[in-house]
Amino acid sequence: MGKNENHLIPRKRIKIADCGLYVYQIISSEKEIISKIEELNDDSLVDGILVQLPVPEHVSERNVCNAVNPKKDVDGFHILNIGKLTHNMDTFVPCTALGVVELIKRSGIPTFGKNIVVCGRSKNVGLPIALLLHSDARNECPGMEATVTICHRNTPRDELKYFSKKADIIVSATGVVHLITSDMVKPGACVIDVGITRIQTKEGKTKLVGDVDFESVEEIK
Repeated sequence: MGKNENHLIPRKRIKIADCGLYVYQIISSEKEIISKIEELNDDSLVDGILVQLPVPEHVSERNVCNAVNPKKDVDGFHILNIGKLTHNMDTFVPCTALGVVELIKRSGIPTFGKNIVVCGRSKNVGLPIALLLHSDARNECPGMEATVTICHRNTPRDELKYFSKKADIIVSATGVVHLITSDMVKPGACVIDVGITRIQTKEGKTKLVGDVDFESVEEIK
């Protein structure tokens, strides 16, 4: 949505099946969004609050996320929960980061002492992934004991290739199409693609793709 509030959509409350999940569609002023969040903060029947990102241009993402009660911040985006995560304390962890860790665990991929490249530095995805992968397993929020290098979309290609070629695990979350190519991946490496980009095909249709050039990378054994 743009900054012209004449085109704003009024708030809606939508019930999702019978699982106790409700969606409030509030595309309006930042003040109204925060007011609704504060109302839900005070509602004892509400266990958790998620803010659908990205927010419209005229709204501050940080102000909205910080308006959520940290104890109901199931996304883990409040600065208090992010701060706890940096200290590896028990807290809400952003779901994408937790999903990457769970994927690694369930796949039986070793991380202790391994080299991992996390390509992406966002506070909601890349940074939390790196924090979970590099930290001490003896913490309240157990880490994965890896040696982690953080790169991002503006890391020079030669430098990115230098680090990723040494990596036992590559996790990419930048939203840059074909950022990770076959010449950046060593045989036997685990590659996890978290990027999401909508592109147009030659047929004029759209499809979702990740950061990894899948067709070339999948050939590396």
